[in-house]
Amino acid sequence: MVLAHHKDADLRLRIQTLDAQEHIIPFVEEWLPIGPSITVLEVGCGEGGVLLAFLERGAQGVGVEISESRYRLAQTYLHPFLAQNQALLFREDIYQVSPDQLPYRFDLIILKDVIEHIPQPERLLNHLRRFLKEGGYIFIGFPPWQMPFGGHQQVCRSKLLSFFPYLHLLPRSIYKWILRMAGEDPSLIAELLSLRETGLSIEKLEKVAHQTGYRIVKKRFYLITPIYKYKFGLRPISQIPLISKIPYLRNFLTTGCYYLLTPT
Repeated sequence: MVLAHHKDADLRLRIQTLDAQEHIIPFVEEWLPIGPSITVLEVGCGEGGVLLAFLERGAQGVGVEISESRYRLAQTYLHPFLAQNQALLFREDIYQVSPDQLPYRFDLIILKDVIEHIPQPERLLNHLRRFLKEGGYIFIGFPPWQMPFGGHQQVCRSKLLSFFPYLHLLPRSIYKWILRMAGEDPSLIAELLSLRETGLSIEKLEKVAHQTGYRIVKKRFYLITPIYKYKFGLRPISQIPLISKIPYLRNFLTTGCYYLLTPT
């Protein structure tokens, strides 16, 4: 089943780890070699698949996850690293975590498919600055809101809605009505509408980065984002350079963005 990963935690973990091994780590390593001397914090670590790839390279890692169920899965999947004190996990809202609670500052903070869920991304970036070592980096990977499935409608119970591109761009009242008529759970509807309120675009992310005092070290846009290789069997394709340079239009045609930021 194409969307089996939504219900299969083992499969989600493998997808996350492969994506990190083959795409995220190589992207980061153009500026920051990953090895035993590196400290990594992942915010919204889920089951721990992305963090696992860094731990396997010898990095020291901390994961923060607000979901109780996903935190428990991460405890299981990362147990060997937790037992050896190579990793720590916190079930907490990142805003409730202080750098003083952690054993070290970080060379790298990972926000993979997280920042688009945050209503005030500028608040998050300001908060995370306190966790970075001098010269540290933040990796951000996210789908622009306007892309075909930027509303995360693929998590809907209705198969029709799951495969309906640009559905989330309908007027809010119509979008909400369609979700309700399809029998979607009220908590899911609230989550999808929250994503709509955030509406994170490429332009908004770059504006927030600049306003919060970060420099964009590098960025990469994808017509077919790398994780689709493992979810759907699609070969990753970088965005056409011309499209990448056209503000606003690029959001509708770019399924994934990678950024590496550092404080100025």
